[in-house]
Amino acid sequence: MAEKMGILGRKLGMTRIFASDGSAVAVTVIKAGPCPITQVKTSEKDGYNALQIALDEAKEKHVSKAMRGHFAKAGKGLFRTVRELRLEEAATLEVGNELTVELFAAGDKIKVTGTSIGKGYQGRMRRWNFAGSKDTHGCEKVHRNNGSVGNNTFPGRVFKGRKMAGHWGNETVTELGLEIVDVRPEDNVILVKGSVPGPKNGLVMVRKQ
Repeated sequence: MAEKMGILGRKLGMTRIFASDGSAVAVTVIKAGPCPITQVKTSEKDGYNALQIALDEAKEKHVSKAMRGHFAKAGKGLFRTVRELRLEEAATLEVGNELTVELFAAGDKIKVTGTSIGKGYQGRMRRWNFAGSKDTHGCEKVHRNNGSVGNNTFPGRVFKGRKMAGHWGNETVTELGLEIVDVRPEDNVILVKGSVPGPKNGLVMVRKQ
């Protein structure tokens, strides 16, 4: 499925700015790009149209020999991170071109994909907002238990998808319908209204919607 144009970046954190009417707006600051195009894939050669873009300059010792040769074709240096963007118009762009925050403008609607903050192994109440048992009146040592999870003879097992304790967070999350408040090309920074997935310095993909 083809996507719209986007760019890689790092989430710097949250702050607030003041709108023209004096109201405070909570924003997430994303340092995005510049992202050089390191490969252009076409349906004729690769079976689909896509751009491979890079972020985070790297030292030579941190890049494999194969990737050093791959990056040499773009002539933009060595990088730690590469991601693909499926684009129908990929063939119109060239290896070595750079994508910057100037792709976006204030007021644009975007979607941001990142890896959510990991919470580790959590119980049913924190993970799924279970109410828990009563604190008094006959409940002993089961206050935060999840209760019954199935029947005995039939079906004689626990159905897949049952909400139980387990690992929470550290998964790919896409936040839709976010609005760009400001774009600052001189700093390679985008200010996005509201929050985006991931911790500070987390890798995010910002795409037009």
